[in-house]
Amino acid sequence: QVQLVESGGGLVQAGGSLRLSCVDSRSTFSAITMNWYRQAPGKQRELVAAVTGRGSTNYADSVKERFAISRDNAKNMVYLQMNNLKPEDTAVYYCNAESYCIGHDCYEGAWGQGTQVTVSS
Repeated sequence: QVQLVESGGGLVQAGGSLRLSCVDSRSTFSAITMNWYRQAPGKQRELVAAVTGRGSTNYADSVKERFAISRDNAKNMVYLQMNNLKPEDTAVYYCNAESYCIGHDCYEGAWGQGTQVTVSS
């Protein structure tokens, strides 16, 4: 079973910064689109940012200009740098690896366990 391991959450004041990290140990990591999702209490899980294997990125409108997703394929790591944090960014953040195929071989997506980010006003 694939395991994604996240780290870097915590408590920060509004305007502060945090960096989340996620490791996916598979040798095919560079082929996988990686995402960060978040889920606030009482709300649906939402996509925050995505990065393809080649480094193309996409962001939710609510975090553009504040958050940056990146990856290091040599280390099997994906990061989410979060700047100018706001109380509404408070949520559990999840690392996600999308399902993918290489040739005729296809693999299921995977999720991390989640890491809490709390932004105080």
